[in-house]
Amino acid sequence: MSVAAFYDALSAEYELLFIDWEAAIAGQSGLIEGLLRPLLGPGPWALLDATAGIGTQALGLAQRGHRVHVNDVSAGSIARLEAEARSRGISLAGATTVDVRALDRAVGGRFDAVISCDNALPHLLTDDALADACTALRGCLRAGGWALLTIRDYDEVLAGQPRGTTSTPVRVLGGAGGRRMVFQVWDWAEDGERYAVSQFIVRDGRAGDAAEVALWTARSVRTEYRALRRAPLTAALQAAGFVAVTWRMPEETGFYQPVVVAQAR
Repeated sequence: MSVAAFYDALSAEYELLFIDWEAAIAGQSGLIEGLLRPLLGPGPWALLDATAGIGTQALGLAQRGHRVHVNDVSAGSIARLEAEARSRGISLAGATTVDVRALDRAVGGRFDAVISCDNALPHLLTDDALADACTALRGCLRAGGWALLTIRDYDEVLAGQPRGTTSTPVRVLGGAGGRRMVFQVWDWAEDGERYAVSQFIVRDGRAGDAAEVALWTARSVRTEYRALRRAPLTAALQAAGFVAVTWRMPEETGFYQPVVVAQAR
């Protein structure tokens, strides 16, 4: 399944992957704003969310007064994001649905900062694809602007030398989306550098707590990732014209993934 098809298939229920999506919108946007403020000043800023999904970061940043242009390769995700923005009375600066590698040609170099969160860049499976994406991100920024990117901690993952099939812990969640279990199954390539991920959402179909039989329904979607270490991403950013490339870890930032910030030369 292509990356666009994967997220199109998830777009209607992506929020079910969160314990509380509304809290994630507020919390993640606050953390990102806090990381960018020392670099950009008080704002408001012109921001580009290059891989916006259904808006976990972009909606909160727009609510905080920033001018946010959203992009994603998944048209379904952008449609969901725009609907969520309308329902909240949030104005977006614009929206596009292009591959991140072509984003500079779509939006031009006018932004104070570009963000890409939630492990989006590891969908780029080759060094050439990653290089093209970093070059495009640089082309979206004004001189002196900043990129803020987050990926899974693959340095830690690969230290365990994963092989064969592994999985993430099963999380049992409740709340507005009803009771569900969410987890991923990872099928590793023989070289240990790539893996196919199946994202499972298993929902409790009971009609209320009084039902005697729990009817669970499962669905999954599948795509591929590169286990992208920090050093190759750093090198790709530097080759694309970024300087001051700095990694900040979750224990420092409070964000759930490692964050890299880099300045456009």
